[in-house]
Amino acid sequence: MQVRNENLLQLGEHIKSLRKKRKLTLENICYKNGLEPSTLSRIEKGLVEPKYLTLLKLAKAYDIKLSELLDF
Repeated sequence: MQVRNENLLQLGEHIKSLRKKRKLTLENICYKNGLEPSTLSRIEKGLVEPKYLTLLKLAKAYDIKLSELLDF
């Protein structure tokens, strides 16, 4: 059984809400940045802790600063 960290859950929900507000799919974001859709899905569900480089790619995809991505 995998225990999910509350901060990872909140981060994942925030990342998903940013994607939904922009009306983007997992594939849209991943195609732009070389991420696997399954990886982004696991991040959004709070199952994995994203690497720094992944967070930078997501911030770039959403056209926001990294600090904005982490402001949840």
